[in-house]
Amino acid sequence: MDDIVIVGAGLAAANAAETLRAEGYDGRLTLVGSEPLLPYERPQLSKERLKGEEFALLHDAGWYAERDVVARTSTTATALDLADGSVTLDGGERLRFDALVLATGAAPRVPDLTGVERALQLRTAADAERLLATFEPGRRLVLVGGGWIGLEVAAAARGAGLEVTVLERGDLPLRGVLGPTLAEHLTRLHRDHGVDVRTGVTTTAITAAGVETSSGLVPADQVVVAVGAVPRTTLAEAADLAVDGGIVVDERLRASDPRVLAAGDVALARHTTYGPLRVEHWDNAIRQGQLAARSILGQDAVYDWAPYFFTDQFEFSMEYVGHAGPDDEVIIRGDLDTNEFIAYWLRDKVVTAGMNVNVWDVNDRLRELVGTRVDPAQLTDLR
Repeated sequence: MDDIVIVGAGLAAANAAETLRAEGYDGRLTLVGSEPLLPYERPQLSKERLKGEEFALLHDAGWYAERDVVARTSTTATALDLADGSVTLDGGERLRFDALVLATGAAPRVPDLTGVERALQLRTAADAERLLATFEPGRRLVLVGGGWIGLEVAAAARGAGLEVTVLERGDLPLRGVLGPTLAEHLTRLHRDHGVDVRTGVTTTAITAAGVETSSGLVPADQVVVAVGAVPRTTLAEAADLAVDGGIVVDERLRASDPRVLAAGDVALARHTTYGPLRVEHWDNAIRQGQLAARSILGQDAVYDWAPYFFTDQFEFSMEYVGHAGPDDEVIIRGDLDTNEFIAYWLRDKVVTAGMNVNVWDVNDRLRELVGTRVDPAQLTDLR
C-alpha cells in the first residue's frame, strides 16, 4: 500500500495519521483539511477558549514533518473517484489513494429561520474567536437551542458577565439524554446562576432587535444558534457510497467500497453491541481514528467500546459513559445539591450508562459496569 489519503483535519483524522505511523505504515500519507489550521480538539471551543484560556493545536507543524505526514490545510476535497482511486482537490489536483479515510465531521445545523444569517454558530476555531469577541459584560446573548453546546456557551457567557437567555423548544433541555430528574437539575443550576432558561418556546425569526418567538420578542445584542449538527456526507453521496444519516460503515469502519473508511462524526458505524450508531463526541473521534488506521493495516480490531463524553457547566463537571435510552430508569447515588453524585441508567436491571459528577477517578469502573446486570440496591456513589 503506497498511498493513504485522509480527508478531514479534525481529531479523527489526526489520530488516524498518528496511528498509521506508530503502527509501522511508511508509505505516502496525506491529510486534507478545509480549515487553515492543523487539527485541534473541538471541546476546547465551547469550554476553555470561551473562558479566555489559550487555544491549542493537537500537534504543531514540526510533528507532522517529523512523521512525514503531508498536511494540506485550507484545502477542500471536491470529488471522489472510486473507479481510479483518486480524490480531486479544489485546485484541480488529484490525489491517488490505495486507502481513503473520510473524516469530514459534521456541520452546524442551520434552521429555516428568517434572519438566521444574523446569528453565530460554534464549530470551528474561527467561530469561537468571533463569539468570544462579543463577550462583554452586560451584553445580551440569546442561545437558540438547549443542547450540550448551547448550555456550555451559556455557562461560559454568564461567567463573563453577559445577560444570557436559552430558548429550548422542549419542556426541558437535554431531557431525552438525561431524563427528567437530571434535566431539571441542570436547568435549575443554570437558572441559579442567572441564565434565563425558557422552555416550550418556538423560535420564528432573528431580527436586529433580537429573537422572535412563540411567546414574543427576546431582545438580544448577539444570537447563537446551536440546534445540532449534520454529518458532512457530500463526497460519499456523490461517489455512490452507502449513506443513511452518516456514511454507513461496518464494525471495522469500512464503507461499501472496502478501500474507503469513515471515522468520527460522519460515520454511521456498526457497533458490536448497539448496532448502527453515529456519535459526535471527542472520545469517539479519537478511538475511531485509531480504529480506521488499524483496519487499513489489517489488524483485528472492531468498534466495541461504550461511548464517552464530558461537560463542564458552572460547578456541574461530569463524565458519561454508555448509551442509555430515553425510557431507561435513572438511579442517583450521592448528593444532587452539592453536585457530587453518580447517576446510573438501567433497563431491565442492566446498566446502560453511568455518569460521574464531581466524583473523579471512577469512570473506568462505570465503564466496566455498562452492559452488566446489577442489583440496583447495591449501586453506590463509588467512593
